[in-house]
Amino acid sequence: MRTVAVGWEVYQRTQTPLSLGLIGLVLAAPVLLLALPAGAAADRYPRKVLILISQVGLALSGLGLAWVSWTDGPIGLTYAFLLGTGIARAVGWPASQAIVTGLVPAPLFANAAMWRSVAFQLAATLGPLAGGALLAIHGASTVYLLDAASSLVLFGCLLFVRPAPQARSTETRSWASLIEGARYVRRQPVILSTITLDMVAVLFGGAVALLPVYATDVLGVGAVGFGWMRAMPSLGAIVMGLALALAPPMRRAGRVLLVTVAAFGVATIVFGVSTSYPLSLVALFCLGAADNVSVVIRSTVLQLLTPDAMRGRVAAVNAVFIGTSNEIGELESGLVASVIGSVATVVVGGVLTLATVGAAAAIWPALRRLGNLEELEPPDDASARPAPA
Repeated sequence: MRTVAVGWEVYQRTQTPLSLGLIGLVLAAPVLLLALPAGAAADRYPRKVLILISQVGLALSGLGLAWVSWTDGPIGLTYAFLLGTGIARAVGWPASQAIVTGLVPAPLFANAAMWRSVAFQLAATLGPLAGGALLAIHGASTVYLLDAASSLVLFGCLLFVRPAPQARSTETRSWASLIEGARYVRRQPVILSTITLDMVAVLFGGAVALLPVYATDVLGVGAVGFGWMRAMPSLGAIVMGLALALAPPMRRAGRVLLVTVAAFGVATIVFGVSTSYPLSLVALFCLGAADNVSVVIRSTVLQLLTPDAMRGRVAAVNAVFIGTSNEIGELESGLVASVIGSVATVVVGGVLTLATVGAAAAIWPALRRLGNLEELEPPDDASARPAPA
């Protein structure tokens, strides 16, 4: 709901695509700067505590956004509290990713990742719908207050979570220890290829970032129509997630990943050229369905191929590449759209996504050979051991 409200309110106040891109910048910058230290902390300290701290920060920034919206304060303060959102996310993101294997047995993780994605996408579907309706009836400040309350609810729920004991990092605090997650990812071609493919596709396929422009200037559907547009990718992801959870395990996960990212690019192009509201909704639905397959494969590969004592730092690398690709993609889309227009920006992004699929298939043969996700496990101790400083 916060995403919908911020995008809508900022564009209504500024009427420039660049202002939407700046939202991505202030959300991504803290992750780029703080993810590696946060990842190292997630391997050294209790991950649950770090997640609780991040939820308090998210609640406070939500209250700040509500105050600025209610008082019609300067737009600069909106960006300031969004920066606070980015900082809170950066602190909790690696820990929230790394803690998952302490909650689910490894043999069940691939299936659990699909159900986890369904749960997330269900919230991501209801949020935009509720956000669009609340924007039309009560305004953005109500949305921000409810968002802050949701962070406090999650804080309370987390108090009752009892994860399995984590394997703590015992390495000496050093720069080499801090960047060991990046070194590990570089040594694992399957992890590196899935992260890179997902990152570049999301970076260039920035259709969602420009939805306020399409809703207002291209399709003319208003706030409620915008809420439905924002919800359709998540609705597609829910349907695909349920299909994946109920279907037999993937036997050729690498090929499936390449095909679905290509489908993501095609759906992006269709949405970019569409002037029909129903067709645009269908394209966004397909875009979300394809993206969810990529998310499930990447998250499973990342968790099951990484030793527990390094999961925080590897999750931090994932946060830098994937967690910020949406926001940096928003910035890229806003900048390019201000020069060549929104339609051309979305179409070019879809074409570049297709080019990325071809490049990934050629550069990483191991990705094409990736098979059953349930058979993945971390490498032996020798290959997992930190590289010399």
